[in-house]
Amino acid sequence: MMTNLFSTFDPATSINYSLNWTSSLLMILIIPYSFWIMPNRSTIIINKLSSTLHNEFKMLLGKNHEGMTLLFISLFMFILINNFMGLMPYIFTSSSHLLFSLSMALPLWLSMMIFGWTQNTNAMFAHLVPNGTPSLLMPFMVMIETISNIIRPGSLAVRLTANMIAGHLLMSLLGNKSVNIESSMMMFIMIVQISLMMFEAAVAIIQAYVFSVLTTLYSSEVMH
Repeated sequence: MMTNLFSTFDPATSINYSLNWTSSLLMILIIPYSFWIMPNRSTIIINKLSSTLHNEFKMLLGKNHEGMTLLFISLFMFILINNFMGLMPYIFTSSSHLLFSLSMALPLWLSMMIFGWTQNTNAMFAHLVPNGTPSLLMPFMVMIETISNIIRPGSLAVRLTANMIAGHLLMSLLGNKSVNIESSMMMFIMIVQISLMMFEAAVAIIQAYVFSVLTTLYSSEVMH
């Protein structure tokens, strides 16, 4: 029984072990191997989406780093499927937790910083002071750019988590209140809930795209 509104996002189903996090692996059951072998509509959609993302990420990364687009396309697909899994009933929304989003953002950011400061040290120092900065403002710009670089993984993680929580909270609130509501208002509540589901489906796509694009932009700054 749900004790409060936020217990919907509680990953613990038992004292000893929680099976909720295994919902992130349910994509293996949804996308069987036959989808990747036999030509069908699912394969066409996935291939079209992958080629579109590859062309866009290729422009951001440059021709010398085209191979890295596979990493960001895989990241997009992983987040997208987990976001959609959270819209299905009785399935845990793993992307609404900082543990999920931060475990992706922090290693990617840390690897980029290690690569940048070891391989492109001069370029990393140049990024701290933009062109045309007055001499008096250079120390402040270094501090501002350093802080903005440090908070990047946190901003990526919080952006994904907050956007996924917001819609789920509204749907949970409407679902709880619709139990005691009059029958005349039931149709209105259903229309609102269906609209929220369509909105959340759009948010699931947009947030996966934003996360992967921002990660691509951060990596392109390090490599150029």
